[in-house]
Amino acid sequence: MTGVGLLIAVALLLAGAKEQGTGEGQPPAPSGPQEAEVVGVVLDRQTQQPMVVLQGKRDKRHLAMVIGFFEANGIAIPLQGVTPPRPLTYDLLLTLLGNLKTSLKRVIITDLRDDIYYATLFLDAQGRELSVDSRPSDAIALALRARVPILIEDRVFDKADRLVPKPGPSPHF
Repeated sequence: MTGVGLLIAVALLLAGAKEQGTGEGQPPAPSGPQEAEVVGVVLDRQTQQPMVVLQGKRDKRHLAMVIGFFEANGIAIPLQGVTPPRPLTYDLLLTLLGNLKTSLKRVIITDLRDDIYYATLFLDAQGRELSVDSRPSDAIALALRARVPILIEDRVFDKADRLVPKPGPSPHF
């Protein structure tokens, strides 16, 4: 460890010891997006529209987004471990990216504005990071197939909590 690295490590230890020793202050709240897992794709009983349900791994909050039937199918297939006999659009896109020496690294659901969710795909194109705007349902379908993290900004959970009452249990796709 370099002298600067050692100095930083000692400073961090002392700062942590001071906070623990005095009992003052709480540890800082985690910030930034949190990883989430797809709980399932369900049908809303009232609207009969498919919804994808995600759960944050850090704080266990849920997020339910209304999606289209084709997108629901695109998410449900990898969740069920099914491999279609011919590639679907999402499979085709990942194959194309691979042939271009580009890979999906993560997806982030970034915002909720005017009842519309937003997401970003993060790609590695031969060492260069690229970000691409995406619909969250497409981002989730790609992430499940590529087995990369799905992240959600905390503000999205906060905004979604203020929208409507939580959906009740409903049939799964």
